[in-house]
Amino acid sequence: MAKKRKKSGSVGLGADVSWSTAFKRDWQLYLLMLLPMIVVIVFNYASYPGLRMAFMNYKPILGFEGSEWVGLENFRKIFNDADFTRALRNSIVFNILDLVTGFAVPIILALMINEIRLKRFKKVSQTVLYLPHFLSWAVVGSVAYLLFKPSSGLINVVLKNMGWIEKGIPFLNEPTHWAITYLLIGIWQSMGWGTIIYLASMTSINSELYEAAMIDGANRWKRIWHITLPGIRGTIVTLMIMNLGRVMGSNLERLVALGNTQVRDYQYQLANYIFEKGLGNGKFSEATAVGLFQSLIGLILVLLSDKIAKKLGEDGLL
Repeated sequence: MAKKRKKSGSVGLGADVSWSTAFKRDWQLYLLMLLPMIVVIVFNYASYPGLRMAFMNYKPILGFEGSEWVGLENFRKIFNDADFTRALRNSIVFNILDLVTGFAVPIILALMINEIRLKRFKKVSQTVLYLPHFLSWAVVGSVAYLLFKPSSGLINVVLKNMGWIEKGIPFLNEPTHWAITYLLIGIWQSMGWGTIIYLASMTSINSELYEAAMIDGANRWKRIWHITLPGIRGTIVTLMIMNLGRVMGSNLERLVALGNTQVRDYQYQLANYIFEKGLGNGKFSEATAVGLFQSLIGLILVLLSDKIAKKLGEDGLL
């Protein structure tokens, strides 16, 4: 009887359970996972054979079989292209600025929300903060232009009426102002999602640690510094590694929604380059070469940052 009870208990806890037993017990969950798995396989892995375009002079009418293999010629072309150099420089600069200015914001917000004791206000704050993450960049861009127009934008109108400025500030029409506005809008749009991740991590911290610290006389700031921040350190390191892997990337939707011809020198990043070269000019091989270059550099950055994190005593990502 004892053996039977032990076996039954292990099945209930999910320990040492065979695939057939697990599937019979949780087949509904496996069925729910089927659709997202198919989407991931189709969009993330099924396209891998197409990467050979980077080493070919690919012609859609000839297909893969009829197109000529050119080796690294496409990479030589893009590395000698002035537009690629400009796009690469802008992508690296703005992604690093995004990381430097925006990475700490979700952590600070999560710490503040975690200290709120009014549950209703806490829930409202969380909802207000993460809603922008679900807005498309087309909507965000439209709202931004309504708010930041030099002459009739709400922000400039309010500042003029208050007597703080005499002439409208060109938030989205002058390169330096555009760069600052672009970064701030990016922080506003993404900070809520990061906040949720850190708040979820904070729930795993043992509440007895806070009780013991309060008994020892630790104030709120000391509890945050010595308990909360160390408790979410693993999450911070993981998200930092993932963000470093995206330093070479760029968001075409964001760039198109907030960009215009007056700031093209700053707006032009790798996403614009790939779109214009690949779809605009039909140079699919060169566009694929740029995408492969981005992915390889991102992978190298992730592996390096993961190795450094492990040397510093963290679990890392891999």
